[in-house]
Amino acid sequence: MVVTLLGTGTSSGVPLIGCDCAVCRSADFRDKRLRTSAHIAIDGRSFVIDTGPDFRQQVLRLNLHQLDAVLFTHEHKDHTAGLDEIRAYNFRSGRDMPVYGRPTVLAQLQREFAYIFAEHRYPGIPRIQLHEIQNQPFEVLGIPIIPIEVMHHRLPVYGYRIGDFTYLTDLNAIAEPELDKVYGTRILILDALQRQPHISHFNLDQAVALAERIGAERTYFTHISHKLGMHQDVEKELPPSIRLGYDGMQIHL
Repeated sequence: MVVTLLGTGTSSGVPLIGCDCAVCRSADFRDKRLRTSAHIAIDGRSFVIDTGPDFRQQVLRLNLHQLDAVLFTHEHKDHTAGLDEIRAYNFRSGRDMPVYGRPTVLAQLQREFAYIFAEHRYPGIPRIQLHEIQNQPFEVLGIPIIPIEVMHHRLPVYGYRIGDFTYLTDLNAIAEPELDKVYGTRILILDALQRQPHISHFNLDQAVALAERIGAERTYFTHISHKLGMHQDVEKELPPSIRLGYDGMQIHL
């Protein structure tokens, strides 16, 4: 399995529009963060977790010619807004794109992208197969996946475990039965928004505490705001097994 972090930024991205803080002015490529998303390549299959507003830019940068499925964590715009771009893969493959999400996510997609699901469809629009998932294991093209329900303030969000890899973004709470699904993972991707407490995301201290509790071989933080600080400075504060993710990072399992 190869995991590529397509984006590691919060909903506004980094740099933030109109901001001249040190992070937003940084020349370090690791401080340039598109909206959070990941690509998974496993056993000849290729799929993404979330299609945010930067999806087109992300897959062009990765030079991604094959995409077999899309998994959504939740319905917020910074995770869904790029769905229209999957039509390029429809054109390449000649097939509908399987899209997986909880019922609330699929309902939101049908509202926001109503033209995709219209009775009389405009030529060339995305072709999508919706697959409703619940909080129980399922398969995507033969790949076993375990959903992990977390809370993003009051909004339920799905993280995903695929073998020894677990992806948890947009959360500030996780129940013990769901946490049990994460233990034993080798590589963990975890939300860490900023230093200050936040209503719907882990801050840095909370993320470090949870990462140390889970005890993965390696944890990478994502969904990072400019308020967290410069990449090179924050990494110096972290335990050896915990690093900051960055856009384009590839993790081999």
